[in-house]
Amino acid sequence: MTTPHMTARRTKQLLSPCHSAEIVRQRVASKFGEQLLWLLLCEVLLVNLLPQANAGPLSFSGLGDLPGGNFFSNCTAMWTNSKDVVAPLCLITILIGQAAAEDVNQQVVFTGGQQGYHTYWIPALMVTRRGTLLAFCEGRKTGASDHGDIDLMLKRSTDRGATWGPLELVHEEGGDAKITIGNPCPVIDESTGTIWLTLCRDNDDVLLMHSADDAQSWSKPADITRDVDKSDWSWVATGPGVGIQLRRGPHAGRMVIPCDHGVAIDGKRVMFSHVFYSDNHGQSWQLGGTLDRHTDECQVVELSDGRLMLNMRNYWGRAGGRADRGGMRAVAFSDDGGDSWSDLSFDKTLIEPVCQASLIGWYDQEDTAQTRILFSNPASQTQRHRLTVRSSSDGGKTWPFSKVLNEGSSSYSSLAQLDDGSIGCLYESGYGRIVFARFQLEWLENREN
Repeated sequence: MTTPHMTARRTKQLLSPCHSAEIVRQRVASKFGEQLLWLLLCEVLLVNLLPQANAGPLSFSGLGDLPGGNFFSNCTAMWTNSKDVVAPLCLITILIGQAAAEDVNQQVVFTGGQQGYHTYWIPALMVTRRGTLLAFCEGRKTGASDHGDIDLMLKRSTDRGATWGPLELVHEEGGDAKITIGNPCPVIDESTGTIWLTLCRDNDDVLLMHSADDAQSWSKPADITRDVDKSDWSWVATGPGVGIQLRRGPHAGRMVIPCDHGVAIDGKRVMFSHVFYSDNHGQSWQLGGTLDRHTDECQVVELSDGRLMLNMRNYWGRAGGRADRGGMRAVAFSDDGGDSWSDLSFDKTLIEPVCQASLIGWYDQEDTAQTRILFSNPASQTQRHRLTVRSSSDGGKTWPFSKVLNEGSSSYSSLAQLDDGSIGCLYESGYGRIVFARFQLEWLENREN
């Protein structure tokens, strides 16, 4: 593998101060990719230019044409004039940080206050068999409240998230009436390519839509509530996030949707996680197993041994009176395709402020074997910030690698493996805004950056 240091040594002649920034950009990008450009400049600055600091200010013609180039030029002029050894070291540190940050491409996909919606919330990300990225979310028209005039929205990308198509309305009801259409949780039937989209109406009814043309059109919603709900449930929600289709074992082909519901107990609503599934390519759906109380929004993944792992939002510390169980994700396992579940366990590594999270399997591109489990959530026990992605290579027993995507305010998220093996994360950032980040597994598991 070519390292930045090796690349820098082989390209010093390309980065002479006499070259314009455009020539530098074209030559380096064509050989090694845009992501190495700033690290190369840093390396050459350290190796070649520091000895010249006493000779007066340096200049790179055209650096202002590059992202951050004016900052680079101003800093080089500053430290070469000041002869202060601290300044170049600070500059180098900043540039290395810039180079590392460019390993993650991030862009805003939905912005609150635009296109008729006050807030965009509750992301769900999936990749179709054709490689199209589908970014679902709730469009909340008049405010940020979880209930009101809320529609289900979609944007599509056919270039792995580099650009996004126009805002599309997937489903709404009642015009301006306060009807909540949300909690998107899609799943793909890999044998047919059909996208099945589960969603909710006012957290009372479970609806089902499908698309057979790569999400360019959708069926009318079918109400499947009586098949996947119970009469004593006072609340029901699909996902939010994604469902999965099982790949191995006696239940191969089964599509599983992670859900949650509420039951009134002693005058209070107590939350439970559960799943429902289809064994006949979406033609009918039935309830699977329910988890212990004080669990909530959840995501499911198939392990390499065929078991299912459910990872859940956890209310034991807040509503269950068990501080020793609070502030971390709840976990359970199923060895019968989701019909029943083990007792809860609690993952002390996966801390949470009581919030939704994402969980997916990452599969090797060549032999299609699952080699990682990926997880994302706001990694804090006090507030929704520090949106963090983690990886596990032992079925979720340990999580040795993690990277922060957003230090600031961030909450719900949805991960997906793209068709080239890269990883996408669609997450809530700040107030009413949803961001898409794309990165490689190598970046996530590189301890040096």
